[in-house]
Formats: sequence, structure tokens, C-alpha cells
Amino acid sequence: MTATRIFDLLERYEKMFPKEDALAGKEEGEWVKFSTKSYIDISNYISYGFLQLGVEKGDKIATITYNRPEWNFLDMGILQVGAIHVPIYPTISEADYKYILNHAEIKYVFVAGEDMFKKIKQMMPEVPTLKAIYTFKNLYGFNHLNELIRQGWQNPCHERLQAIKDSVQPEDLATIIYTSGTTGTPKGVMLSHANIISNAIATSSVPPIGFESKALSYLPLCHIYERMLNYMYQYVGVSVYYAENMGTIADNIREIHADILSTVPRLLEKIYDRIIKKGRKLTGIKKKIFFWAVDLGLNYEMYKANGWWYEFQLKIANILVFKKWREALGDNIRVIVSGGAALQPRLNRIFWAARIPVLEGYGLTETSPVVAVNTLGKDGVKFGTVGPVLTGVQVKIDVDGEILTKGPGLMQGYYKEEQLTKEVIDAEGWFHTGDLGRIEPEGQLRITGRKKELFKTSFGKYINPSQIEDKFKESPFIDSMIVLGENQKFAAALIVPDFTDLKAWCETKDIAYTTNSEMINLPRIKQRYKKEMDFYNTFFGETEQIKKWEIMETEWTSISGELTPTLKIKRNYIMEKYASAINKLFSGGSDSLI
Repeated sequence: MTATRIFDLLERYEKMFPKEDALAGKEEGEWVKFSTKSYIDISNYISYGFLQLGVEKGDKIATITYNRPEWNFLDMGILQVGAIHVPIYPTISEADYKYILNHAEIKYVFVAGEDMFKKIKQMMPEVPTLKAIYTFKNLYGFNHLNELIRQGWQNPCHERLQAIKDSVQPEDLATIIYTSGTTGTPKGVMLSHANIISNAIATSSVPPIGFESKALSYLPLCHIYERMLNYMYQYVGVSVYYAENMGTIADNIREIHADILSTVPRLLEKIYDRIIKKGRKLTGIKKKIFFWAVDLGLNYEMYKANGWWYEFQLKIANILVFKKWREALGDNIRVIVSGGAALQPRLNRIFWAARIPVLEGYGLTETSPVVAVNTLGKDGVKFGTVGPVLTGVQVKIDVDGEILTKGPGLMQGYYKEEQLTKEVIDAEGWFHTGDLGRIEPEGQLRITGRKKELFKTSFGKYINPSQIEDKFKESPFIDSMIVLGENQKFAAALIVPDFTDLKAWCETKDIAYTTNSEMINLPRIKQRYKKEMDFYNTFFGETEQIKKWEIMETEWTSISGELTPTLKIKRNYIMEKYASAINKLFSGGSDSLI
């Protein structure tokens, strides 16, 4: 049974993969599970409730919440009545909330928690289309989701709802996803049912999962990456469990013995760093064996290219060391899917060596999202690439190296932004991604940088900052980094330490400090970072090397504003927020090699 509209997944799920734990979320320490039947029933009640409220086809309804089963109920309930779901990140600024609610002409908003409710309620007078705000919990005095469900349960209208569902076409607009990326005002990406479903079906054969599998979901469902995978899981009958929060991911994986996890490289980096930190605490022969296995893993090559002696050693390393890595991830992970940013090849190598396959992919909100992804087939994995182009998708490299793509997942355009749409989709229908890349001889796509991020020094030399940043972030002491130097004589950087690793190193070296600020200004710390800079600069030509840098005393996060919700650095925001530190880099006084 196929699916051409998103809500078709419900009937398919129930007929082909009926189960008691289709969706699950944690409440007060216990997993609350919903069967496929409950999923369908609650979604229908919400649709009936919307019809009672007078919701019509084309109306926009927003959700602002962290991942939870209720997100799915609302999503399907909205789409079944022909309305348009506008999911919004819970961590954006008040100005962005106001802009999106007005720009999309939102009629109803569903929010998680009292604080978010009060924030949106204050904006109601400035959003003339907004009729009501609902909360997910029964907060006293507020409209809440259970009231809408109860209203639908008391007023079923199956035939009317079926008629509306029958009238919804695959090409109809399903969602508007607002994305500001790393710069600019939020843009509303318009995606149809067919856009997203085509991507879910095309990716369904990539991971080795099926009806008996469980997925752990923690990336925001308001982002197309996790949302599309959420649909793909349902298409193949996978149970979806939603992690409690970022801090409980490892515990949740072990609890449910997850088969698959979708993630961004930042989490894999933190998992690896925690493992290495534990390894440093070992002593004697155990420590030697641990780091022997790590060194072996960092040199892993696909398809047994390293020869029989390497493979023999790797078997021993898996028995003695890597087995414990797998146990820490529930001992059942069959695949991890990584996207949203570039994954360091060294991490990919060592996870594969540990028999934890990581499939890196590439895509954009505008392409629903997957354009290319590593697969388990022939020539499906090549470290440093994002794999072969997805079936049904076309890619070509423009004369300036920009990646162009088109296919069934390509957006309808930016909402109310016809001119902006024309700027990225040319007359032949090719979407200009803004990313630079090339096609490898075996057919994999390799991303080499961002077109708009390239800058030129005052000597006329072009620098690709993301390429440099990705290399330097291989250092266990560097968490985030931004390379600067447009119209300057040299390249410089702001560096955010990996404070977990740095503090562990200080503990090992008996270095005393009281605050992060005090720690990063200690002569030994500065000398340690100089050593890191000296080493990683050797990978670049003279004009690309980082000559000066400033070490930041606080971590960059999406909440503090330096990172997008998918953990990419927001260059314009950082340059504005840290203007004084950047001026210092180019006027003298900071740490440097010159």
C-alpha cells in the first residue's frame, strides 16, 4: 500500500504494521506508548475538533513544542482537514515569533508549557489573524489539547472529514517551514505532501530497519530533516520513541535498545569525547589497549581495503574495546544517520571500525530535505562524502562549483517571496543550493564549502572558512570555531573550547582554576592551544593558516544565539555579537602565531 499524501501514512501504518508502541514519549520517568489505533483515533478526533472550530482548507496552524507523540497527532489532525502545519522552533527570538505568526497569518497556535503560552499570549494583539492559543498540558485557565480532542470525540463527522481528505491532492501545500539558516530574516519554505512523501519513500530503503525496529528521535520535529525521517519510520513500520532531552539520549537509547538514531555531528563528537575521556582515566595495559584500538579505528578503510592483518587486529579491538562502545549505545544500534553539518571523517572511520555504521547525508529544507546520502550498497560509503545522489533526484555542478539540484522534493517556493524564489530556482528548474561540491569518480557527492562564505584577504587570496573550521574541530580541545579575515591581511579565528575535554586535561595536569575565564587565560592553556594551532595549520597553505585567535569563555548554543537549531554557526550574528573581540584580532593583542 503506497502513500501520496502525508496522512495516508496512518492507514498504511494500521493495515501493514499494527503495533502497541507506534509512538512513545516519557512522562514522569515512564514511557507512555500509543498504538497505531490510538494514533489514528486521536488524530481523527483532532480533525473533528478543528472542523468544529471552523478550520478550513488552507488555514495555517502553528505548533511550538519539543518532540512528543502529540506533535504527530496534531500534525495529522491538521493535514487531514486540508490545513497547513507551520511548526516553529521553541528557541527562536520573540521578534522571529512575531514575524512568523504574522507573515504566515496563523489562526491557532499549540504550545508546550506555561512560559511559552504567556510569551505568545502577549503577542496576540499584534497578530490579528490569531484566534486562540492551546497548550499541550492542562494548565489551569488555558485552552488545552485535550479539550480539542474531547470536542472532536463528542462531535464525530467521519463522512465530512473523508470528503475533505479525498479533496486533498499530493501537490497541495502541506507545510510552511521557516528557516533563517545562518543569516537573514526567516524564509517560509513551502512544501507539498508530494515533496515530503517522495523523500520519505526514496530514503526508506537506505537504513536496515523494519517492523521490529525502534528509532530514538531527539532532533527537532519542526526541522524537515527529523520530520521527514519521522514519516519514513512510519512508512516502514518503525516504532518512534522521543528522547526526554539532550542529556538523556544515551540512557534512552539503552532503555529501548534503539536500532536507529538520526543525529547531527555535534552529538557524535560529544559521544566520542566522553569515551576518550574515560579512556584517559585507565591505567597500565588497559589504557594502552584502549588507545591502540582507537588508533586502529581512526585508520579504518571501507571494504577491507587495509588488508587481512588490519582486519585481524580490528577483530581483537572489537572484542577488547569497541564491544563496550556498542553496549553504551544499547548494543543494538544498526545504523546512525548524520546530517545537518559536515561529519569529520575521523569520527566516521572510528564508528564504522566499532561496528556502529554512520551514514552521512546532505540536503536542505528546500529539497525536503535529502539530496544525497551514504548507503550500505556498492560504493555507497566513501568517507568525506555525503554518498550517492538519492534515487529520483538530479544533481549537477555549475561552472563555479555550486551544487545545483532538482527533483520531486524541490519546494514550491518561499511563501510570499516570488522574487526570492526566482533567485534560487532558475528558468530550467535547477535549485541553486549555495553549497560548493564535486562528484567523486565512484559517484558520491563531496561538499567542499559554502559559496557565500568564501572571502578574500586584502592580498586577493580566497579562503574557504568552513573547510578550515572542519579540520581544526578535529582537535579534542576545540568545540566550535569561526574563521574570519575578509579584506584583512591574514585569517584569524574565534575558538570555543570543548570545555569537557579541557577541564579533564586540566585535572590530569593538576592545573587549578576557579572559572572558565580564569582557565582559558592561564599561560599553560594558551600554550596548549598554540600547540593545537601549530599542528592543524600544517594542513593548509600560508594564506589559509590561522595567524591570530581568541579563545571564548562560554559555549556557543542555539539558545545563546550563535548556533542555528541544527547547530550550524550563525556567522553574521557572531560577527555582530563579538565585534570587539574580532576587532582585537586584527588590531593586535590576541593570541597569535605572528
